[in-house]
Amino acid sequence: MKSKLALFVLMTLVLKGMAQEPNVLFIGNSYTEVNNLPQMVYNVARSMGDSMTFASNTPGGCTFMQHCSNHSMEMIRQGGWDVVVLQEQSQYPSFPQSQVENEVFPYAERLIDSIYAHNPCAEPMFYMTWGRKNGDAQNAQYFPVLGTYEGMDSMLCERYTYMANTFDASLCPVGRVWRYLRTNHREIELYQSDGSHPSLAGTYAAACTFYTLIFHRDPNQIIYNPGIDNEVARTIRNAVHIVAYDNLTQWRRTEPTANIGILRIDNNTSWFTYECTYADSLIWQFGDGTDTTTSPAESQDIHHTYADTGHYIVTLTAQRHCMRTTDTIEITIQSTAEVGIDLTPENGTKIYPNPAHDYLTVSTPTSANITIANSAGKIVLRGQINPGENLLQLNNLPGGAYTLIMSTHNSTHYHTLIIK
Repeated sequence: MKSKLALFVLMTLVLKGMAQEPNVLFIGNSYTEVNNLPQMVYNVARSMGDSMTFASNTPGGCTFMQHCSNHSMEMIRQGGWDVVVLQEQSQYPSFPQSQVENEVFPYAERLIDSIYAHNPCAEPMFYMTWGRKNGDAQNAQYFPVLGTYEGMDSMLCERYTYMANTFDASLCPVGRVWRYLRTNHREIELYQSDGSHPSLAGTYAAACTFYTLIFHRDPNQIIYNPGIDNEVARTIRNAVHIVAYDNLTQWRRTEPTANIGILRIDNNTSWFTYECTYADSLIWQFGDGTDTTTSPAESQDIHHTYADTGHYIVTLTAQRHCMRTTDTIEITIQSTAEVGIDLTPENGTKIYPNPAHDYLTVSTPTSANITIANSAGKIVLRGQINPGENLLQLNNLPGGAYTLIMSTHNSTHYHTLIIK
């Protein structure tokens, strides 16, 4: 029995994997320990009606290299974390490139690899810190860019951004929030007297930024105040809104993408094509109880044969680290006997060339309405043709598989059309 597949595109769904009460591990040093940043993030969350559990390992001056061989690695391997925050020693990421490549990047990668190995659904999150108030005078003699706040801060931003992008992690842009406040609200003191560690206002800026990144909620709604001036707190929350909340997709790990389409149709067999990015695996569900898992590196032409007529929802899920994006198409398989469709009409109609390039000739003995739809079911051309030869211009249509539909007063014919 010959069949016709009518296509309807459904909405694309992005499925978020964050737990309702995330369990957060903070790994760092004194920049995390001062003013008890993890506790302040917890307090901010509670003020918004959210909840989290947390633990931390923050020995003073500790580096990623040291965390790879201390209690931090044991805590990571225990598993059960939803978010793992990673903060490097405050100066190391700003050092010369060769030194950072040897002393920072390999250990950041080792920590990330361990996080994913023991916490498959966790979100690693780098803690971008800030430049010292007047730069790093101690090391500026070896690397002059560190001689100013702006120079040191820019290097930290560059190196943390690289680590997040390279090692598949999110990035909490505390340093960028501080930069915004130092540029626009110099009256707010973010530093302690040492010009390095955060004041209570500085930690509040960090806590609000972490809350925004972990819970994806507007920091302007936060009501918790650790004991600083109310106007200063409001200004800090607004800075977090501008830098972090308005740019969440910039700071969070890239979501996988999935877009499904129809390559061609032959009787009850459909060939599907797809585009996806940032996915480790693809899960195909064909709507008839059959599913399969493929790799994005495999052929982009997936086909499936349906045994029965009916309505089927075809679902493609792109997955990476428990992040999922799903694209769905509804397919209706109808018997030609039910709808009176003849896929190989013998009424003298000719359609050529196929595959086509810039034009298509339709030769028919009768007048007809003609429609061309793309693989997503969207109509891209509609009109009427007269008896004889009709030339259809196709040079404005991208290459791909299309369905050409010809309708007369007593019949409808479907043809698969390929445009190169």
